Amino acid sequence: MKQYWRPGTMLNPLPAVIVSCGSTLKNRNLITVAWTGTICSDPAMCFISVRPSRYSHSILMEEMEFTINLTTASMAKATDWCGVRSGRDYDKWKECGLTPVEGVKVGCWYVDESPVAIECRVKQVMHLGTHDMFLAEVVNVIADESFIDQKTGALDLTKADLMTYCHGHYHALGRELGHFGFSVRKKKQKK
Repeated sequence: MKQYWRPGTMLNPLPAVIVSCGSTLKNRNLITVAWTGTICSDPAMCFISVRPSRYSHSILMEEMEFTINLTTASMAKATDWCGVRSGRDYDKWKECGLTPVEGVKVGCWYVDESPVAIECRVKQVMHLGTHDMFLAEVVNVIADESFIDQKTGALDLTKADLMTYCHGHYHALGRELGHFGFSVRKKKQKK
């Protein structure tokens, strides 16, 4: 038996990311975001959605760039803290013990503890209701070398213990069930 619910945000799990913004020591900030995702692969584009009442919103509107920092299980407490405290009242970098590193292609810092930092430049802001969506072009990706396979050069984030958000709870990613195209891949025949 199924139940019908009112329309809501039921698309789960989502990545739990820390977004960094602000280009000066005075305005740099961190905000936890779960409303984020990929929009396009060429050009590489993504989005974040932020409530206008959030401290980071005005920084994003002014500077029109941000960095999405993927989070790991070891970053769970900092990720949650950055989502429930305001940058108006706290220096989140200091409070969470996260290390700011100067951006490469954008003015905002990225989180050194993050396995992957995605530098973005906003192309459009859509006012959608409770949140504004910042559509952005990816201008640079910074990957921790410890997650790059030395033989193939491929990024292997299965070793990063990435974190997700699902209905108000944080989870580490679990076991692999397959890979892209595994359902149609032809099996090698034995000779």
